[in-house]
Amino acid sequence: MKEQLLERFIRYAKIDTESDERSTSTPSSSKQWDLLHLLKEELNTIGLVDITLDENGYLFATLPANTDKEIPVIGFLAHVDTSPDYSGKNVNPQRHDNYDGSDLVLNENTVLSVSRFPELNNYIGQTMITTDGTTLLGADDKAGIAEIMTAMAYLQEHPEIKHGKLRVAFTPDEEIGRGPHKFDVDAFGVDFAYTMDGGPLGELQYESFNAAGARVTFKGTNVHPGTAKGKMVNSILRAQEFQAAMPALEVPELTEGREGFIHLMDIQGSVEKTVLEYIIRDFDKESFDARKQLFFDTAAQMKSDYGEDSIVLELEDQYFNMGEKIKPHMEIVDIISEAFDKLGISPIVEPIRGGTDGSQLSYMGIPTPNIFAGGENFHGRYEFVSAETMEKAAQVIIEAVKLYESRA
Repeated sequence: MKEQLLERFIRYAKIDTESDERSTSTPSSSKQWDLLHLLKEELNTIGLVDITLDENGYLFATLPANTDKEIPVIGFLAHVDTSPDYSGKNVNPQRHDNYDGSDLVLNENTVLSVSRFPELNNYIGQTMITTDGTTLLGADDKAGIAEIMTAMAYLQEHPEIKHGKLRVAFTPDEEIGRGPHKFDVDAFGVDFAYTMDGGPLGELQYESFNAAGARVTFKGTNVHPGTAKGKMVNSILRAQEFQAAMPALEVPELTEGREGFIHLMDIQGSVEKTVLEYIIRDFDKESFDARKQLFFDTAAQMKSDYGEDSIVLELEDQYFNMGEKIKPHMEIVDIISEAFDKLGISPIVEPIRGGTDGSQLSYMGIPTPNIFAGGENFHGRYEFVSAETMEKAAQVIIEAVKLYESRA
């Protein structure tokens, strides 16, 4: 299984599928179709049925039940796109067999060092896949795709393993928050699902951030600075005033665990016009609402001080804490914990400081926890994944469907 996983993963990783947050199409980048079409062919090759790829890039398939027992229909999902935070073009995965615990030289200028990334010590003796130091790797979430494909192929090749109807979905644009936006829940037709989109071995997540995005535009007036007194309005300074009202210590680089934050992501500005882009994150709904209210209150105060047209606030919710929808169905988390136990995996149950497709799907009627896929240091040149961890993830899928059948 391990070599099949590696072959699949490396092949998928070499396909550029970077999503584009500036695009309004679905998928946001046409190159995502390259992997989707390849996966459609492979699903057919390994014997899945009811394979559909719709006009928006959502690929569904079925592994039919091989038992007459009444078993919930379970889905497994992964996303095809990679993050636009770092280049996904010309990915050149590097294989390191029997990793010895030393620094990994990615290229003459880039070293994956143990001192900087001590988690490497967890992988001594394993087969490691890294970048060549010039791109991301794409384990987020091509590791998840490879694990699902390998698990489905294994179940198809081993009909003695009894299971209910299984559904597979590969989706576009998760990295830019749009993964489920055009997902056809009725067509997918499952009772529960799991995203294979977590990090290191043992991660099992059923809570995520509440998330919103904000764009704040400040209007100014540009006049020659020599004659500007009483005339110039510097939108950059207005933007600084707005940012100064945000909590300085509640930012990503100073928070962890269940702590929320307000993250200023981008500034584009001149005297005439300045735009601030934010994301707002919190696990607690009341705190989340309070953070959003701070934006509204600050904007209202600045409108009062400088005029109604001086500032434009656009704020939209992106997704909510999926725990609210999953907690009434904790049996779907418990069964994965049992699968972990059977495979000797110690569960790491903690909230996602981010979101997955499951964050939105859980509110669309499909409770969807998240299972580890194996990668670390996502979205950058230091990303890596262990073949042994990917193999464990594929085994979790197989063990979970066996448990659902045995309990029916």
